[in-house]
Amino acid sequence: MRPELWAMPVEVVFLGTSGCIPTPERSSPALALRREGELLLFDCGEGTQRQLLRSGLGLPSRMRIFITHLHGDHIFGLPGLLHTLSLLSRREPLEVYGPPGLASFLACVRESVGLELSFELVVHEVGAGVVLEAPGYVVRAAWVRHSTPTLAYALEEKPRPGRFHPERARELGVPEGPLWKELQLGRPVRTPSGRLVRPEDVLGPPRRGLKVVYSGDTAYCETLVELARGADLLIHECTFDDGAADKAAERLHATPSVAAEVALRAGVRRLVLTHISARYRDPSVLLRQARTRFPSVLVAEDLMRLELRSEG
Repeated sequence: MRPELWAMPVEVVFLGTSGCIPTPERSSPALALRREGELLLFDCGEGTQRQLLRSGLGLPSRMRIFITHLHGDHIFGLPGLLHTLSLLSRREPLEVYGPPGLASFLACVRESVGLELSFELVVHEVGAGVVLEAPGYVVRAAWVRHSTPTLAYALEEKPRPGRFHPERARELGVPEGPLWKELQLGRPVRTPSGRLVRPEDVLGPPRRGLKVVYSGDTAYCETLVELARGADLLIHECTFDDGAADKAAERLHATPSVAAEVALRAGVRRLVLTHISARYRDPSVLLRQARTRFPSVLVAEDLMRLELRSEG
């Protein structure tokens, strides 16, 4: 196995970056993470399915959806997406995660419009903690501060096996080929002479995986700081600039200084601001204000892409 296969990138695609009202430049909130062929969709505002097509991500069979909260700008695209998937005769079950009330919302929509699906829709109403454990990663959630129950999510890759040392394998009598692959996968092997070789005999220390955190709508929140601790990327809402801090506090939204404070306290590597109010046709003021406290920051734009790779 080539070493780089242990360091597959996570692709981050900002499908929709507006606040409550979309603009000609910004669609309603939605974020896609693509990892090893699987698509994880966070929020599904109006028009998300079109943004998936425009981005080239498409509508893959391996897809899961995570909803932060039940405000319309974050969920009104979900019924349309489900309808399109059914029209395309999807057969694979689709899992959707979100706060309590999500199941009744979807049931109401389906009953009202007579939406019959070609696939099984599995709705998980979740709270704080691990909401999904999958091969290679987990998704955690934490409650944040907003005007309705709202979750933030963290994608955390599990530690990867340490770097493989071929010279050690040769010294221990392991021939190059399938047995090397087994060791890199963390499985012990026996050499042709019958010697047992364990992965730790030929691998370095385990290597950390990537961590990406998406805030949902929130005011400053210590639970988000803890969820984002040590993240490679924090995607934080930034509805208002610092000059409108009173309005942000009243509506339990964030400003650049709030997002930067969370990033600083959590020790993240990079911060991206999203959920930008329609009043900011030029978001440079948000960038300037955030950079006074946290230098590694970007303002998201629709269809902006980032590729993250773990070290080593």
